[in-house]
Amino acid sequence: MHWRWWCGCLLLGQALSALAQAPQPRPGAPLLIDTQRSQLEFEVRTRIGQRLQGVFPVYEGLCEVLPDGRHQVRLRLSTAAAEIPDKPRYTAWMRGDSFFDALRHPWMEFVSEPYQAETLADGGELVGRLTLRGNSRAESLQIGPTACARPGLDCPIAVSGDIARSRYGMDDWQIAVGDRVLLRMQVWLKDNPVP
Repeated sequence: MHWRWWCGCLLLGQALSALAQAPQPRPGAPLLIDTQRSQLEFEVRTRIGQRLQGVFPVYEGLCEVLPDGRHQVRLRLSTAAAEIPDKPRYTAWMRGDSFFDALRHPWMEFVSEPYQAETLADGGELVGRLTLRGNSRAESLQIGPTACARPGLDCPIAVSGDIARSRYGMDDWQIAVGDRVLLRMQVWLKDNPVP
């Protein structure tokens, strides 16, 4: 009987030791979004069914752990650097004043409401505020379930959603381009090197 108790203690100690060594977000030490491995994309559709797929190559963000254990995400994306690859005319239109208006509003920002850590593994709704073109609105994104122990570190976190561009003053060209902007992200995290 005693040997089972000792084996159990030994296994528990090994598990706690491994958990302590694993990079985990903790209060005061947020994990950064890994801009080398993550992919942030968007898509708009024309009224004739054409899909215009774009990317946000410049962005920054982090995942914080709050004192109560819940997490919060902050993400900034450069609208000035956003592009529709191999389509310079569409890229210029998309950065222009009828869409992102990147000269006056070079960044869009999403700040989530606090959420439970399990959401990154199990999937679920990520509610927050999106600020775009000087307008701030409540938006909801979906996190897909992951199949690894440390989402974002051992496997990417899939995030998707769509916004109505007319809610942010992007209501030109409604006859030619649909109102929905689809967002797709594959997010990787990394340790913050700052002590």
